Amino acid sequence: MAKKYTSKIGGQAVIEGVMMRGERSMATAVRDEKGNIVVESRYIKPVSERPKSHRIPFVRGVFNFFDSMAMGVKTLMRSGEVFEGDVEPGKVEKWFAKKLKINIYDIMMVFSVILGVALAIGLFFFLPLLIITPIKGAVAKSFGDGANNLWYVSVLYALLEGVIRIIIFVLYIALTTLMKTVKRTYMYHGAEHKTISCYEHGLELTVENVQSMSTVHDRCGTTFMFIIMLVSIIVFSIVGIFEPYLASLGVWKNVILFASRIILLPIIMGISYEMLKTMAKYDNILVKILKFPGLALQKLTTKQPDDSMVECAITAFKTVMEMDADPTLPEQRFDTKKSYEKVRKEIKAMLKGVDESDIDWIFCEVTGVKRSELCDLTHIRQMEYEKAVEYAQKRKTGMPLWRVFGKVDFYGSDIEIDENVLCPRPETEYLVEKATSIIKTGDRVLDLCSGSGCIAVAIAMKSDCKVVASDISEKALEVARTNAENNGVGDKLEFVQSDVFENIEGVFDVIVSNPPYIPSKEIAKLDKEVKDFDPLIALDGGEDGLNFYREIAKNAPRYIADEGYLLLEVGIGQAQEVVKLLDGEFSCEVIKDLQGVDRIISAKKTKRETV
Repeated sequence: MAKKYTSKIGGQAVIEGVMMRGERSMATAVRDEKGNIVVESRYIKPVSERPKSHRIPFVRGVFNFFDSMAMGVKTLMRSGEVFEGDVEPGKVEKWFAKKLKINIYDIMMVFSVILGVALAIGLFFFLPLLIITPIKGAVAKSFGDGANNLWYVSVLYALLEGVIRIIIFVLYIALTTLMKTVKRTYMYHGAEHKTISCYEHGLELTVENVQSMSTVHDRCGTTFMFIIMLVSIIVFSIVGIFEPYLASLGVWKNVILFASRIILLPIIMGISYEMLKTMAKYDNILVKILKFPGLALQKLTTKQPDDSMVECAITAFKTVMEMDADPTLPEQRFDTKKSYEKVRKEIKAMLKGVDESDIDWIFCEVTGVKRSELCDLTHIRQMEYEKAVEYAQKRKTGMPLWRVFGKVDFYGSDIEIDENVLCPRPETEYLVEKATSIIKTGDRVLDLCSGSGCIAVAIAMKSDCKVVASDISEKALEVARTNAENNGVGDKLEFVQSDVFENIEGVFDVIVSNPPYIPSKEIAKLDKEVKDFDPLIALDGGEDGLNFYREIAKNAPRYIADEGYLLLEVGIGQAQEVVKLLDGEFSCEVIKDLQGVDRIISAKKTKRETV
């Protein structure tokens, strides 16, 4: 008999998707609520590396059945999590996890498998035996008790029991097709079969080629279950020959008969598995006859899929092919959903004593929703949850919130920050506002002590001018360059590494600066969020905090055009001292911030009279 080509990849339909399993990997592709295909994949131990008992003919079928069922249940649960979100562990689950180091969800999965097997045994083995019992009673009443003790009658009962079992099985499947969710799963089941068949026919895995295939497949689990039904009829019929010898045991007879169904089930599975594997390899007349009932039954468990379902199946199949071929490829994980309410409670517990508005901003950052929309949030993605926890752990150390995020909104620009630059303050926006109000088209602007480049970037975005950004720190300038590029003004900025005016050339229409202005002795008294996380070089203004202002007052006149401007941000109580430093060369205006603090000095260079 000529053998057919069979793929080593098998599959299973899951909730809104398909799982494919190869020799060394498995992948599940599902569509999320937005219609995007998401994939979870992992490596599995190949058959060749499993215990020898898993490879022995007739024994391997039993191991394969339970392994497939356990994996199937787990995959179904995982695919469901993409839509339904997580389940909050209760006190019992937490106790198991803490005291016994047991994952309660692993126990749930095992329990689900046991429950599934128990349901199958009860429905397809105990119920038929229960139905047969009154029939036996009716026969005994009509023909005498001896009729039930004839071996051929017992064989007939076994055959009838098998027929009843098949009827229950078919009715069970037929009833499940009435459920919309199950019907969609059967459509994905069809997509799984079509994809595998397409590959086995040597065709390219395209939606068009896959859709041309049949929804039935030789190696389907439905066929396997039907073969189990048929094999059980034969096995239990043989057992029926010995049934008359149990007549004297009374009620224990039925107990022993039911027990025999359970005991013989592994043997039936083993035989059925070998039959399924063998029949899948051949396609002659005899095999077709044997296959026909199972393939016909698949018409109930598989439905014609739409193209989007086929795309899921193809994605899962290709992922398995790639991972089987290249074991260095990374595994993937579903970005499942978690309850926002429960996650918020967890983050709040981590950040005791921290302003709750910080918690709001953390969730705004990870989800991308506005603060006013948080009240409508019900779930967040797994990756968003992990990011929120990461941010909370950093915030817990005292790290300022915006430094936790690594970025801040400054005057309409997105500014990245790291440990090499000062985190921009809202009051610095007053400096930018004043600068943009006086800068004219074509002006040349210098930003001294630029740091993150927030001032230079904001000015370049709001004004038609050229800006030179200078700082003594090359690392700070790297951050500034990044911010300029990210905000689309990289072509309008020039960067110079300079200790104040040391490497500055040319004359400017406007010079702006927010230099270090904290007195050295005051730094230790600053809030933890400032002294522990902002770079010292960006804070320390010398003994009285005015060192940089003295340097600027001394040299700025040489670099500012007549009637040009020098704009400076100053610390609390420093404005008048800085005005005194500029006296003679500049006419000064002091601008208050919203808190009424003298914050900005606008100094216009006095025009020199020509003689």
